Amino acid sequence: MVPFFVQIKCELGRAYDVADALARAEIASEIYSTAGNYDLLVKFYVESGTDIGHFVNEKVQVIPGIKDTYTIITFKAF
Repeated sequence: MVPFFVQIKCELGRAYDVADALARAEIASEIYSTAGNYDLLVKFYVESGTDIGHFVNEKVQVIPGIKDTYTIITFKAF
């Protein structure tokens, strides 16, 4: 499994709706609310060889209330 993170900027007042939708979709490993430029930090795992760009486009960015995303691809856990 390959882990990666996505920072999500939500439409105003929609962060809890987006977090609930991600949890209901059962695609996220962990969901955190954050302060700063983005509202949520979400950890995902995909099978090795999965196109992360397609995953984010087709599974994450389609959730209503998401305004912007920033994907962080990881290389090694310490």
